[in-house]
Amino acid sequence: MKQKKKSPCVDVCDFSGPKGWCLGCGRTREECHDWKAMKPYARNVIESELKVRLSRIGHLRAEQ
Repeated sequence: MKQKKKSPCVDVCDFSGPKGWCLGCGRTREECHDWKAMKPYARNVIESELKVRLSRIGHLRAEQ
């Protein structure tokens, strides 16, 4: 039986990052809202981008 992937949410939910990204998980509000209804491929595409997004958020925070 296939297991559903868990949401990348870390219960921070602060969407003040670049492009409206959440400072906790890196997703946009829309991506968070649509997460459960997304097809696995769409989730995988977003998950592959999250490390880059979070790295960019961290880099911007370090500059401040």
